[in-house]
Formats: sequence, structure tokens, C-alpha cells
Amino acid sequence: MAYQPKDAFYRKAKREGYRSRAAYKLLELNRRFRVIKPGDRVVDLGAAPGGWLQVAAELAGPKGKVVGVDLQLITPFREPNLIVLQGDITTEECIEKIREALAAPANCVLSDVSPRLTGIRDADISRSIELARMALKAACSLLAPGGNFLVKIFMSEELGAFSAGIKERFRSVDRTRPEATRKGSSEIYLCARSYRGPQAGR
Repeated sequence: MAYQPKDAFYRKAKREGYRSRAAYKLLELNRRFRVIKPGDRVVDLGAAPGGWLQVAAELAGPKGKVVGVDLQLITPFREPNLIVLQGDITTEECIEKIREALAAPANCVLSDVSPRLTGIRDADISRSIELARMALKAACSLLAPGGNFLVKIFMSEELGAFSAGIKERFRSVDRTRPEATRKGSSEIYLCARSYRGPQAGR
């Protein structure tokens, strides 16, 4: 099937006011795994253009707080519980800015980051794994014990080793592929729940 940039989920997102079709992935994932609950403090890594931020803010509610960060500038939102930052999550300076914005450890860290695709399969997979590792490192710096981590990654032979590393740090890890994932995409999501704390996996 040919790639269709303006598919049913794209059109639905436009109708319902979401910035991207990816919003429906997070809605489905949260229905299944409840990674975000009312009152939670949530961080979205690589958050542009903001579809996941919108959903996270809805799920966390007025008593929660959502912080989104990306290398790109994210157009600000009107929601008072939603903060956007511009920065590089691989730097301690950026992590510290996120901590300051949250004012307390996070209950959930999200990463829907995709590499810039080159069309060279091995290179794209390698970059996807690298981004997922960066997200995991950031999550372990930001999460409170018992917190959750949701990350996108491409299917590959390296997935097992990466999953094993997550399992050392979280009490449960599930693999899943939301309905809104594009046909032909090799992406999946790892849902890690109940962070063991900063000493785990060392």
C-alpha cells in the first residue's frame, strides 16, 4: 500500500484539534496501560509539534503538570498545566531545566522521537536505538520511583538487548503497536511501568 500522509487519523486529528495524528497512539496506549493518571507530572521528550502534549495535558488534568521539550521550537499552548521548552535532552543543562519546570520528580516520561529517515535501513535502526537510549537515560534522571516510561523504537535485532536494559530498571515492560501506526512502519512502543529507582541497572 502506498504511503498516505493524509489518512483517516490525520483527518480526524484536524477535526478534533490535535496537532498530529500521533495523539491517537497515546490515547490508545494510555487506555491499555494507564501510564498517565490525573494529577501526574509528565515529561514529553522530542515533543514537537505537540500532539502527545495535548493528550498528556488532558490525561493529567488541571492538577497535573506536563513539560514538553524538543530541539525545535514548539508553538506554546493555552493550557495552564502545559509548559514547553527548547533544548537538547542529552545535556545536563536541559535536564535541569525540565526538573525546574516540574518542581518535583516526574510520574511519567514519554518519547515518541523518530530519527530523520535516510532510507538506509541499518542507519535508521541504529539512530532509533540511539534515540531510545538517550530517552531512557533522561527518564531515569527525571522519574520518581514507581514512575512510567513510554518509548518508540524500531524493530531490530538490537531490540531484545534494549528491552533487557529497561527490565533492569522497571518492574514490567510490554511491547505494543497502536492501531494508529502507519501501515508498513517498523515502529513499536515499549511501555515500562514502576521505575525501580536510580540505583537500578547500575
